[in-house]
Amino acid sequence: MALLIIIYVSFISLGLPDAVLGSAWPVMHVDLGLPLWSAGIIAATTSMGTVISALFSTKVIARFGTGKVTLTSVLMTALALVGFSFSHHIGLLLIFALPLGLGAGSVDTALNNYVALHYKARHMSWLHSFWGVGASLGPAIVALALALGYSYRGGYLAIGGLQLMLAIILALSLSRWRDQKVRGGHEESKGNREVLKVKGVGSALMTFFLYCALEIATGLWATTYLVQVKGLDPTKAALWGGLYYIGITVGRMLSGFITFRVSNNQMTFGGLALCLTSLLLFLSPNANVAGFALVLLGLGSAPIFPSMIHETPRRFGVGASQAIIGLQMATAYVGNTVMPPLVGALASTVGLVWLPLLQALLVLGMMGTVGRLMLLQKNRSL
Repeated sequence: MALLIIIYVSFISLGLPDAVLGSAWPVMHVDLGLPLWSAGIIAATTSMGTVISALFSTKVIARFGTGKVTLTSVLMTALALVGFSFSHHIGLLLIFALPLGLGAGSVDTALNNYVALHYKARHMSWLHSFWGVGASLGPAIVALALALGYSYRGGYLAIGGLQLMLAIILALSLSRWRDQKVRGGHEESKGNREVLKVKGVGSALMTFFLYCALEIATGLWATTYLVQVKGLDPTKAALWGGLYYIGITVGRMLSGFITFRVSNNQMTFGGLALCLTSLLLFLSPNANVAGFALVLLGLGSAPIFPSMIHETPRRFGVGASQAIIGLQMATAYVGNTVMPPLVGALASTVGLVWLPLLQALLVLGMMGTVGRLMLLQKNRSL
């Protein structure tokens, strides 16, 4: 039980930096004299680092173990966040963005596979709800720093300090991290090249790409959409943007209880259906209704990522799970890398009025890939 609590705390750490750039950017880009679209370049650099570390995660985890990889990753993100607080031009921001991403990739893969193999589906949902706690706390800390007159730099410094505290907790708990042998897990571990030949892996990877493209596009640009397209006050828009992540967090907490009666596949498809419904409300001319649609979109998004991860060993086998989860994390962050600069460039040229259409296309794409995976899984079990 103590180890599970430490894993939950580690996922808070993973979520803390994720939404900070989007929340700080309206003030940050003015302070630094940077164009609006440059947030996409910074976010893409972070995601690039995550892709690299996720691709090499299988070998790194096998050599050093889950505990040491988690500790090192949290330390890297802590130092990167402190670096952000002292950066005065985009060159330094890009330098610190890379270790921020590198720190996230391996720990994400390690903890997801660890929980998928050793714990029930409800723990995977609750694990990712703790990511949401971190993702919600990050913007709240930035908002508090701004309200107290410390600027966004104080917010980054405070979050970096919290990461260092979490690193100390992880260092003290290293003796508890023993990569247990999975009951019945006699399959030989497979590498990246081997698992890419497995039928259905391509659809799984595409699902993660599309999901993270949806999440990052919404998290980074939906607040600006509410201001520029719906005419909402920036303070209220920021509140709705924060509630989007709270929707994901609460949704994942509730999903943990729902998994007692509902399968991973049912959770995934149900979440996608709710996402599609929320996007219809997002088109509403009423700014507050559109803001509420963001919360509903967060609730719909909540079960998709953890349910897909937890189903991986059951869908493809224990021996393939570590490599496939590593590739899933990599393709997820490719979505994170591609989407911010793409949406940023379009926002600067034609505006954000088309954002709900892009979101709907991403959800429909996921419905197609998840449907194929469910069909393949059903055929394998016959």
